[in-house]
Amino acid sequence: MRRRLINSTLAVVLVVIAVFGVSLVIVESRTISNSAQESVDSEALRLISVVESRLLGSERINPALLAEQITSKRYALVEIPGRAPLEIGTRPTGRVISSTVEGEQGERVTVEESSTAVTREVGRTLMIIGAVALLAIVSAVLLAVRQANKLASPLTDLAETAERLGSGDPRPRHKRYGVPELDRVADVLDSSAERIARMLTAERRLAADASHQLRTPLTALSMRIEEISVTDDPDTVKEEANIALTQVERLTDVVERLLTNARDPRTGSAVVFDLDEVVKQQVEEWRPAYRGEGRAIVRSGKQGLRAVGTPGAVAQVLAALIENSLMHGGGTVALRTRVTGNQAVIEVTDEGPGVPPDLGARIFERTISGRNSTGIGLAVARDLAEADGGRLELLQQQPPVFALFLSRVALNRQEPERPVR
Repeated sequence: MRRRLINSTLAVVLVVIAVFGVSLVIVESRTISNSAQESVDSEALRLISVVESRLLGSERINPALLAEQITSKRYALVEIPGRAPLEIGTRPTGRVISSTVEGEQGERVTVEESSTAVTREVGRTLMIIGAVALLAIVSAVLLAVRQANKLASPLTDLAETAERLGSGDPRPRHKRYGVPELDRVADVLDSSAERIARMLTAERRLAADASHQLRTPLTALSMRIEEISVTDDPDTVKEEANIALTQVERLTDVVERLLTNARDPRTGSAVVFDLDEVVKQQVEEWRPAYRGEGRAIVRSGKQGLRAVGTPGAVAQVLAALIENSLMHGGGTVALRTRVTGNQAVIEVTDEGPGVPPDLGARIFERTISGRNSTGIGLAVARDLAEADGGRLELLQQQPPVFALFLSRVALNRQEPERPVR
């Protein structure tokens, strides 16, 4: 592209120089020749006037006086009837510029000048025009190279940016070149890079969230299937199969929920549901895991609460909190339901060391963990809670108290608050 720009610029400059340069040479040559001819004609007229005035006054025509009337290096011939011709100067050889004027009494004056001076002047003019043309060509080359670099370098950068986008590197360059058209292309590429970066981030986040959120349900499902494989009791097989089917439905709900949040985290499918059922289901599902660790999980608080949200999402939030207590907490884990204002609150607490002071404000950020875990579970739980219009907060660090706030539906009857084990 650089070569094309340079060649095209040079071609335009050469055409302009050829057209205007040749025209200028012709005009200047004619101007110099006409000027020389007019000068010779003027001297011939001046000389004839002197001769006529002398003749009218019957004065003697002095060759020295006539020599003063013409320019040096010019030749003059004065012819007067009845007298010998007078020659002033040396007659030039070769091509000459000549002018002859006749007087009223028959006298005639001829002035000649060699055309060498005219040729020399035309040559100097041609040299000046040639130097200007050469300077114009050099300037055009420098300008063409500069413009070519100014246009070609941005295009090279844009091509590299497009190649990086195609190779999976979506970092925008935010580089502009001062050319509106190229800057527009750069804006589009940077916008595309940002969109691709968001898409890749969403895909990676979905993969990480899916891996984290599906691990526990799949483990529980495999345990149910193992129970089925080692028992011969039809009732036990049926019970475990029903539980396994329920867990499969939960797995399906988890996948759909993750996909929905990946497409648009603000999209929810909130309904009015029985909060007790979700809490009870989570306690029963996690009780074997806690029993295996020599720990207990209990629930207490206000009963008969109906909240607004997605049961599957609420179950996933509670599962993340319960799993977090299992991995990082200690002692008995308690799920307590209560009411505050127009919200239903589910608190999850344990008797462990709690959240380190330096992590309290950042505990819900991704990759933030105090025990070498992924740091994804609480972040996903917060996103699920917010997608349904709720919120997840850390109310107390030591001992840890996490609270899930949901909008509730008021009942006409009041339910007592009592512990349930």
